[in-house]
Amino acid sequence: MAEAHTIQVDIVSAEGELFSGAATMVFAPASQGDLGIAPRHAPLLTLLKAGEVTVQTPEGERHHFFVGGGALEVQPNKVTVLADTAIRAKDLDEAAALEAKQRAEEALKDKSGHIDQAQALAELARAAAQLKLIERLRKIRS
Repeated sequence: MAEAHTIQVDIVSAEGELFSGAATMVFAPASQGDLGIAPRHAPLLTLLKAGEVTVQTPEGERHHFFVGGGALEVQPNKVTVLADTAIRAKDLDEAAALEAKQRAEEALKDKSGHIDQAQALAELARAAAQLKLIERLRKIRS
């Protein structure tokens, strides 16, 4: 595929680089709604919410990543995802996500104030987004 029909994508977090390569399309969970980014997209800078980032390569492969939030920068020929936390979707741990969801729900019920309510809500949102992605990928593979 011609270079003009691709966009460079870099997905990085504090743990390191998860993806760097050409893509024909990128989908990301922006704070104000989901985005689809094609080559030559208008420049954009936005915050990301917890959810799935999908990168479609020129070969037609789709790579799925979970991000816990962060920032997204779009240039006409480059997309950069700076994630708070990021993991390849295939490496998500369903049991750990269920446990985190349960801990967050219990923390929200705890009215003694041992944990910040905003922190518990953020953890609950991350766990729910991970579980949603795991379920969606399970349906794709079936």
